Amino acid sequence: MRQRLVDHLVRELARSGVDHVFGVGGANIEDLYDAVHAARPAIRAVVAKHEFSAATMADGYARATGRLGVVAATSGGGAMNLLPGLAEAYASRVPVLALVGQPPRAQQGRGAFQDSSGQAGSLDARRLFAPVSRLCARVDDPGQLSELLPRAIAAALSPPRGPAVLLLPKDVQQSLLRAAPSPAAVPLPAPAADRAVRDRAVRALRGARRVLVIAGEGVAAAHARAELAELARRLGAWVAVTPDAKDVFDNADPRFAGVAGVMGHRNVADCLREAEVCLLVGTRWPVLARGGLDAALGCALVVCIDPEPPYVSGLALRGDPRTVLRDVTARLPAGSRPCPPHDGPVPLPITAGRGPGAMSTVEAVAAVATALPEHGHVFVDAGNAGAAAIHLLPAPRRGRFVVAVGMGGMGYAFGAGIGAALATGQRTYVLAGDGAFFMHGMEVHTAIESGAPVTFVIFNNNAHGMCVTRERLFYGDAYSFNLFRPTDIGAGVAAAFPSLPVARPADAAGLGAALRRRNDPRHGPAFVALDVDPHEIPPFQPFLTPDGRHPADAEENTDEYERVHAG
Repeated sequence: MRQRLVDHLVRELARSGVDHVFGVGGANIEDLYDAVHAARPAIRAVVAKHEFSAATMADGYARATGRLGVVAATSGGGAMNLLPGLAEAYASRVPVLALVGQPPRAQQGRGAFQDSSGQAGSLDARRLFAPVSRLCARVDDPGQLSELLPRAIAAALSPPRGPAVLLLPKDVQQSLLRAAPSPAAVPLPAPAADRAVRDRAVRALRGARRVLVIAGEGVAAAHARAELAELARRLGAWVAVTPDAKDVFDNADPRFAGVAGVMGHRNVADCLREAEVCLLVGTRWPVLARGGLDAALGCALVVCIDPEPPYVSGLALRGDPRTVLRDVTARLPAGSRPCPPHDGPVPLPITAGRGPGAMSTVEAVAAVATALPEHGHVFVDAGNAGAAAIHLLPAPRRGRFVVAVGMGGMGYAFGAGIGAALATGQRTYVLAGDGAFFMHGMEVHTAIESGAPVTFVIFNNNAHGMCVTRERLFYGDAYSFNLFRPTDIGAGVAAAFPSLPVARPADAAGLGAALRRRNDPRHGPAFVALDVDPHEIPPFQPFLTPDGRHPADAEENTDEYERVHAG
């Protein structure tokens, strides 16, 4: 039986477990959307407002399920808009497949609109996407798809995981072929740990009296939470997590030491100073996760369990974290070793603001904690609100707690939260500031159209808050490019979307009540806007003096604040 290439492609995606395709339409990708329509209900198409957000929806879908996320976009500007979303997925090692439409082959190199073939001096899409993908290929002949599609899926799912990109000329998409099922995509195994290195690491762990484990997002990607917990039990280890991995270890476990790094807890450095072995699991220990800890590393031996080597010197046990954890744990004594006492998690200070009518971020995050469902997901955006949530909000016991620290792009959480909510059907919270909202917050419309059970919580300080903090601390507080006139986001969203439940609580009790009213995932999206102060200083290590105080707690210049907020 002959069928269009796009029909075969969609059928193969469904066979591989994909049930959503996120994207934005256009002339050079419309045939794929037609094939998705024909394949209903096996696959559902979700149209976003912007390709960046479509890519983050695929990213959130993948993080919440462990399956391949798929994004589809047209040529030209649509393709260009994918780049920051794919860059985040690449840096954070998230399996995403991007299907990117291209002009017909006969027009390429001949002045085609949105030509990115690389011919006749045109932009070369392969060179553009290659740095943010594990594989990028152009399907120049319909017969290539049966080989390139499984290769692309395998590349995305193989450790260290990441995006794969297929460039699809319009006429290739429309081609008729006699398509048999493609061979199943088989992810490549992670590199095996060197036996001598593994033996040395096991000896060090067996002999250490104090071990600090720092667990990263790779634990969630490898479905290795149970293996991590068993290793910690046998070692009697303290467990800290990287900012993007707060959900990989039970935050109520007495072994939990808190978050490591620039948004982390003070006591993690104390644990590291006492540790004889620092065991990294599912993280290479980038700067955001080790900021403020280098001086505490001392003489501890660093052992890293990850598909890639660590960013610091140590023993690298290369491989899939779940497999390596099981192997190492099997070589440890079977009993449970007592965990030495520790003080954590000990929060950093948050300096209060000075604006009238603003809710304290500490109070707001505490109210979110009271309302967060056990099976819910949390997606946290960049900025002051994000730093506070990472630091203060416990992860849901049975859901994801996701922060995009790969590229740290503002607005990531809006799309990613929608993708996770649609993938799992669980209530998902998006926590973001007004700056992130103005970048990509109109994906609220996508949530309404798709009925996604997402609650958007907007911390509105009428500023790019972290930039205001940096101006204040590092440039004398004499000016601000980042303080804005007041905007009533809640009223604006309520007017734009009359069917959307919108709350504008004035205090923490009202915030908690508003969140709890909409927690049933059958209720669809909800929106909550609250006012916070732009002059709160968030829990962020670079903003502290060596003794743990804020340097700007003394005199402040209020003229700029009063001028801007007078309207």
